[in-house]
Amino acid sequence: MPPVSLLQPVLPSLCERLQLALREASHPMADAVLALMPDKGLAHDHVRLVDTGVLARIPKQSQMGLAAKDNLAYQRACFERASASGHTPQWHGWLAPSAHLPRGALLVEEVMGRSARLPQDLGAIARAMASWHRMDLPAEAARAPLLNADDPLRALLQEIEIQAAHLPAAALGAGVMQVIEAQLAALRALCERPERPARRLIAFDGHPGNFLVRADGSAVLVDLEKCRYSYPALDLAHATLYTSTTWDADSHAVLTTDEVIGFYRHWSEAVGGAAPEAQAWHVPLRRAMWLWSVTWCAKWRVLSRQTGAAGADGEDWSAERSEAALVAHVRERVDHYLSVAVVQQVLDGFDSLDRELRP
Repeated sequence: MPPVSLLQPVLPSLCERLQLALREASHPMADAVLALMPDKGLAHDHVRLVDTGVLARIPKQSQMGLAAKDNLAYQRACFERASASGHTPQWHGWLAPSAHLPRGALLVEEVMGRSARLPQDLGAIARAMASWHRMDLPAEAARAPLLNADDPLRALLQEIEIQAAHLPAAALGAGVMQVIEAQLAALRALCERPERPARRLIAFDGHPGNFLVRADGSAVLVDLEKCRYSYPALDLAHATLYTSTTWDADSHAVLTTDEVIGFYRHWSEAVGGAAPEAQAWHVPLRRAMWLWSVTWCAKWRVLSRQTGAAGADGEDWSAERSEAALVAHVRERVDHYLSVAVVQQVLDGFDSLDRELRP
């Protein structure tokens, strides 16, 4: 009798399943040569359709907690709305969820470029962000399906509090818990104030590892999944926070206060008239974005231990969804960001930046 392992069915690879889905849809690129890209993200696999200029983004989950089809529709809206900026990939279509690809796939422009290098590419990233922050807001009725909360600041607080529900199970040090609780209290107090900055289309996931830099020096944000109508200062924070600039090994850098200030100045010059009003919100929303990031770290530490979900809808942070090397990298980064020393380092950075930016 043959070994048990020989009796197990050989499952088709991701590229094989993508090709089956393309053929089933009678897609004109159904016979393209497919090349699986390295596993670098917790939300998508990526496959090149070689020599077509198209890339398939195949969801592992929905970070927005959406059903499979709604997740594709949301991402389509992200790419379509942001593409007018000239600093994001063009959308080329999608493959509906099927037996081959239970969460479907998005087909987008394959951007040719290198990983961002910091600090030298900070100006390019700032100008890219300003390009979509300058865009006029669509009419209220035309903003769906992207998030467009009545009060984006309170909505952000609610997101953070939902993630913070995982803090007790994340086994944090007492000092870290105290800092997070104090920063949460400060954010709740900020929400009680009547002032709010202007809202614009923002990426909400613009860390440097999600940018490629073209040969002409322009930066392109290639991962659009969480766009919403909210506050540009959240994008600026996500581009320059320690928890962002040290996340991706290819763009890893520890920025100085002067380098962060230089980034804000590049953005101010590029965005124009909206800059003066935004300045007062840079540090408060930087603290809020950091809170979002560290509570996400706690959430991932807890949920990554779970078995992968059987269905094709919603979130799924199980470590089973990604390659072991990526999971190990994320775990090391999460542990680092939730350490007492790093939390204190980030807080000191807020204070330093606040002193320098204060009129």
